[in-house]
Amino acid sequence: MTADRDRWPVDLNGHPLPPRQQPGYYPGYDSLGQKESWDEATRRVVVARVERVPPIRFFSLDEAHLLAAVCDRVLPQDDRDDAHRIPVVHFIDDRLFNGRSSGYRYENMPPDDLAHRLGLRGIEATARALHGPAFLELTPHQQDAVLKSLHDGEPAGGDGIWRELPPHRYWLLLMTDVVEAYYAHPYAWDEIGFGGPAYPRGYMRLENGLPEPWEVDERRYEWSAPPTSLSDELGPVGGSFEHLGAPGQGGTH
Repeated sequence: MTADRDRWPVDLNGHPLPPRQQPGYYPGYDSLGQKESWDEATRRVVVARVERVPPIRFFSLDEAHLLAAVCDRVLPQDDRDDAHRIPVVHFIDDRLFNGRSSGYRYENMPPDDLAHRLGLRGIEATARALHGPAFLELTPHQQDAVLKSLHDGEPAGGDGIWRELPPHRYWLLLMTDVVEAYYAHPYAWDEIGFGGPAYPRGYMRLENGLPEPWEVDERRYEWSAPPTSLSDELGPVGGSFEHLGAPGQGGTH
């Protein structure tokens, strides 16, 4: 993955920025370096996210490969070296395998496990309708176009699937799972300078944005998305906020 320079972010001069162990604006920060200050239960849970990645048990091999390609587009990790990529698909799989949920779902949405299976079939159908080949065979720009059609609520092809599975609702489910899996991981905490669990130590400096003694100074660098990406195109999910409603609207438990 890291050998595909077309996927790397670029600096202000358009030069590709090679993958690194720790992207982000907090070089040298190590959230796991604070693990001895956590209680045993917290330490066990957080360390396991790095050392004991759950196996794929819910998705089929083909589904897992397709979801991995989707995750690589909606939350790219091309700025990370291979050893420090966050296994997003494994954590989504673990949630679905164990039946964990947010406790509600929209009345026009199937359960999360079925929604993901249908959604992946729909993405494949849309890829073929728009471009011909399977999603995994498309260029990054073409893959982005497929996923943007879900975001916009107007995917091509797979009509039966998208009637059963509202695309804008599935997009929100997909992004919620991807973002939650990513930012629950210590490597993502290092990237954003998050101090990790505050229990039982707590935070000392609560005013004026002062860093804690174990934190590091922010060091920004300029970068842009690669030319193969559509990430600079913004718009509301579903093409209109009217599609969304309040978080609990139409929900079932």
